[in-house]
Amino acid sequence: MSKQMHLISFLIHSPMNHTILSWADPKDERLANLGSLKAWQDLARTLEKGRFDAVFFADTPGIFDRYKDRVDESLRYGVCWPAHDPSVLLPAMAAATEHLGLAVTLSVSAVPPYNTVRSISTLDYLSGGRAGWNVVTGHLRGEHRALGLEQLDHDERYDRADEYMEVCYKLWGGVHPGAVIADRATGAFADPAKVDRIDHQGKYFKCRGVPPVLPSAQGRPVIFQAGSSGRGQEFAAKHAEVMFSIQPHVEGMKRYMAQIKEAGARHGRKEPIRVTFGIQPILGGTEAEARKHYDDLLARVPVEAALARLSGSLGVDFSTFELDKPLDEIATQASQGMMKAMTAMVGGKRMTLREIAQYWGMGVGMMPIVGTPEQVADRMESIWRETGCCGFNLTPTINDGSIRDFVSEVVPRLQRKGAVRTDYNHTTLRANLAE
Repeated sequence: MSKQMHLISFLIHSPMNHTILSWADPKDERLANLGSLKAWQDLARTLEKGRFDAVFFADTPGIFDRYKDRVDESLRYGVCWPAHDPSVLLPAMAAATEHLGLAVTLSVSAVPPYNTVRSISTLDYLSGGRAGWNVVTGHLRGEHRALGLEQLDHDERYDRADEYMEVCYKLWGGVHPGAVIADRATGAFADPAKVDRIDHQGKYFKCRGVPPVLPSAQGRPVIFQAGSSGRGQEFAAKHAEVMFSIQPHVEGMKRYMAQIKEAGARHGRKEPIRVTFGIQPILGGTEAEARKHYDDLLARVPVEAALARLSGSLGVDFSTFELDKPLDEIATQASQGMMKAMTAMVGGKRMTLREIAQYWGMGVGMMPIVGTPEQVADRMESIWRETGCCGFNLTPTINDGSIRDFVSEVVPRLQRKGAVRTDYNHTTLRANLAE
């Protein structure tokens, strides 16, 4: 377990974050702020004030199109649409802060490794070593359709991603110490002997050239990953420095920690894989007030919007399923393993598809922590200590008010417990995460 809890803000660059129809709340600012760089910079300053390690942007570059084999519900309710590019925000947020890490989700589906390294390593260099990359293989059908790509089978996507990372490592490691001379008198900028020529000719990728960007203060971006399948965990064990996982209860978190530890051991990992779990704090002046706030948000989620997102995420059209029948009684084309996973999402309770969908629409399965600031701080500390995780990815409800409330009300209580840093000791993301 880390000596102190690490906090990461889990965001999406769209009208909502993870709570469907949050944009419809009168207190929500996301629609007004969607086109404001200043608003995103103010949010970055708030997170740095709360001593967060990083802001972490999820991304769904294509629309959810599985439900009824159409996009109508996703459009109608603004379910992660429009899907603005989060990477464009990060330089502005970097300019407004000095320590906050900047992690972005980039799919390996369509962009060549060279372009990815050039883009994210430029941000890493400019920010003084604060960039992170959440590597995803692109599971969303809408993304592949929009890009004109055929979607590979699940395991082959990871085989391809393994080679993708191989190319990235060659590019990242190709500028050796002392390569840059920058001698004005002689006009020599670099020593050619200290810059590798990359010549990768593989099954999926070809790359001939030299590294396009200088190493940052932390060398290269921090690698995040969120694979949950067996093959995904094997990929993470090879590449990830930080694993992000959504587990709905503590027992699931403990099982996941054990699986990741075993996967790391199989791959001979010397450094531990740091694990962060997704949570959704819901605050109130009293426990009853917090519970009412949660219930009101949940009641607002349209079931069709939730089903559109659930269908897109799991790759199954749930419009053909019986909404009010318990999941364990549904005989469908969906795998029983998937059904068990959905039931586990709510702690094994016997729930209908309608109830599961609304729960998913509230926070995509992330554990809600409902209560007063004291109760939320106590619960977070308890989970952190019991699971031995690195910390948490926190998704807001109302933007950006729930983030400001967490920073002003919960963070000071965690700091008084000694669970969260009171100041940054390092300037790079990797060094802050390693504390």
